[in-house]
Amino acid sequence: MATAPEADAAAAGGGKKKLIMIIVIVLVLVVAGGAAALLLMKKKPPADEEGEEAEAPAAHVEVAKPKPGTPPVFLPVDPFTVNLTDKEVDRYAQIGITLEVVDQKTADMLKNYMPSIRSGVLMVLSHKSATELLTKEGKERLQKEILREAVRPLGFEIEIDEEEPEEEDPPPKKKKKKKKKAAPPVLPVSNVLFSQFIVQ
Repeated sequence: MATAPEADAAAAGGGKKKLIMIIVIVLVLVVAGGAAALLLMKKKPPADEEGEEAEAPAAHVEVAKPKPGTPPVFLPVDPFTVNLTDKEVDRYAQIGITLEVVDQKTADMLKNYMPSIRSGVLMVLSHKSATELLTKEGKERLQKEILREAVRPLGFEIEIDEEEPEEEDPPPKKKKKKKKKAAPPVLPVSNVLFSQFIVQ
């Protein structure tokens, strides 16, 4: 049977454990609250005069150019054969491309990402119809989309302007303050060339 001093010592030990647990819980709550506050206070885009959020400028890009006196390097890609989205008849396209890059080092780097590049290009092609691919504008747009997919695995994002129908009297655009634009990124792929283009 425990004596009175032993019972007091046990009660004091239990009180210390409770105090330590309370301190630990308070510390966890303070750290979690601080992390939540940091996430909420992240920088938001500045608002313009009308209170609307400023639009991020479209990402314009520049292509890398080979050093003067050195020829560009061409990286052929295995041809693609895909079914097109035409609903009336079954149609397919056979398209071969070659990527023009700035140097051999870039070509070697792109070879490492080729499965990802091919997958992206196949996704683009499989959403096309024969009518889209048979026009000059359609082929030029396809080149831009393939370029986007070729540099995406390297961390570059290219926005492709959506084609809008022309209106007789377009509504006047709101004037916005000019913003400083960051220098456009330089793409390692300078051009997409078609080596084969068959639509059947």
